[in-house]
Amino acid sequence: MPPSDNRIDARDWSLLAVLSILWGGSFFFNGAGLRELPPLTLVFLRVVLGALILLPLLRMQGIGFPRGMRGWKPFVVIGLLNNAIPFSLIVVGQTFIPSGLASVLNATTPLFTVLVMAAAGEETLHIRRVAGVALGLAGVIILRGWGIEARPGQGLGILLCLGGAFSYGFAALAARRLLKDSAPLGTATFQLMASTLMMAVVAGVMEQPWHLPMPGLTTWLAVLGLAALSTALAYIVFFQIVRRSGASNVMLVTLLIPVTAILLGWLVLGEPISAREIVGAVVIGSALLVIDGRALRLLRRNA
Repeated sequence: MPPSDNRIDARDWSLLAVLSILWGGSFFFNGAGLRELPPLTLVFLRVVLGALILLPLLRMQGIGFPRGMRGWKPFVVIGLLNNAIPFSLIVVGQTFIPSGLASVLNATTPLFTVLVMAAAGEETLHIRRVAGVALGLAGVIILRGWGIEARPGQGLGILLCLGGAFSYGFAALAARRLLKDSAPLGTATFQLMASTLMMAVVAGVMEQPWHLPMPGLTTWLAVLGLAALSTALAYIVFFQIVRRSGASNVMLVTLLIPVTAILLGWLVLGEPISAREIVGAVVIGSALLVIDGRALRLLRRNA
């Protein structure tokens, strides 16, 4: 069960770092896939392939399917709020704004989550937690910059990405209330199966993907990376953290995503790290310490 004081242990901080890498790649994969695929079709391929990858693992673990409409209801709700709506809004938003700006807007997710949880009476609106999330968002802006350029539809793209972050906040609330004892692998698979049906209808009506020309190899590799790494594997990690540390804490991953993107660029591609990026990363790290709270309590005891 998640801790009552909203703390995160060392294992889940490590899992959050892994998840930030997996989800951080989704912005790159989306950008590559959108060169040849319309956005809703890309989302459909993401969830259907993600589900197909997880189904054999589900069988190997001996996890059975939910029974009846009542058994499927939680996963339909989670699939809608955690997959279909935010994936669609963010990927459509990325057709209007750069991936960097989309990742900054995605970092508002913990703030929306804190507000949604408080409004629903699930968590107390602690000043420390709100201040920590706001400080983390400031760090993301310092690290990445707004990346705003004058271009058609930019305002719409920003609103769509913010809508996706807001949907993640409601997904956290739904996960808190509906996923009490569900196994992470089962939850990840069933929500993707539910969102596959939703996106099949939406993409079929809106984009009729069967009329599209066959994408090239690069696009298919991007789709595979999006489905296998940023969806199938990422959601196993995601729901493991939800089960151990709570739905609000797992959304802090969106603050870490820009930091891991910068570090990966430095380690893998040899890209230089600027002083602004270092300052932004330090601010984000400080924000996470504020949110966790244990460092502040230790300082008060030693003062």
